[in-house]
Amino acid sequence: MTYIRSFLNIVALPLILLFIWFLATLGEASFFVPTPQLLVETFINTWTADRFVGDVFPSLGRLIAGIALSILIGIVGGLLIGSFRWLRALLEPTLEFFRAIPPTVLIPVLMLLIGIGDEMKVSVIVLGAVWPILLNTIEGVRSMDEVLADTSRTYGMTKINSIRYLILPSAMPQIMAGIRQSLSIALILMVISEMFASTEGLGFAIVQFQRSFAIPEMWSGIVLLGLIGVVLSFIFQLAERWILGWYHGLREIEQSA
Repeated sequence: MTYIRSFLNIVALPLILLFIWFLATLGEASFFVPTPQLLVETFINTWTADRFVGDVFPSLGRLIAGIALSILIGIVGGLLIGSFRWLRALLEPTLEFFRAIPPTVLIPVLMLLIGIGDEMKVSVIVLGAVWPILLNTIEGVRSMDEVLADTSRTYGMTKINSIRYLILPSAMPQIMAGIRQSLSIALILMVISEMFASTEGLGFAIVQFQRSFAIPEMWSGIVLLGLIGVVLSFIFQLAERWILGWYHGLREIEQSA
């Protein structure tokens, strides 16, 4: 019964929105907004095996690479900056400067410096997606219980063991919150980066559909991006439950006490 209720909670709103969309387009023949039936047919016909190999797979590869690099850079950099007060004081003005620059503005600069290949597109993703992870990691490290820090020093724990067994687990809830925020940013920047001087990818395909007035195909690309976002969210939730199982268990105990 619990699983049925959870499933209904997930699909209820999408079904309601689809029903409203169906009613709004019933008997209409708008060139710019396809009916649900037409969109489903177009989606099936457009995103075939060839289109997946030519456009979807390259985009997913860049997205995964950008997210992975953002997580690596954000966690390592956040642990270092958060652990050393002098380093945080030294880098904070510079970090605030670069954080204020929209990654999309840097696309022409990156095109001149590293070309128009995958390196540029992955760099754009990293430049935008790394900040939530980096900043949340820094705050997670800074918010660690001082008693735990003093205890680790008293017992002579090495810095590596302290990071592994105390600092990283303590900061992990905020790190996961930063990763969740970075997923949507990475997906947006993946599409935008592929709209500049690209010959394949989801962003390129959607722009091509728009320029050739293939409106249903354009909408089908937008729907596919939404589905990718949903899949990413579910994968993240599974990973979060596994990584933070101890944290959620502790919160349940505290709430039931």
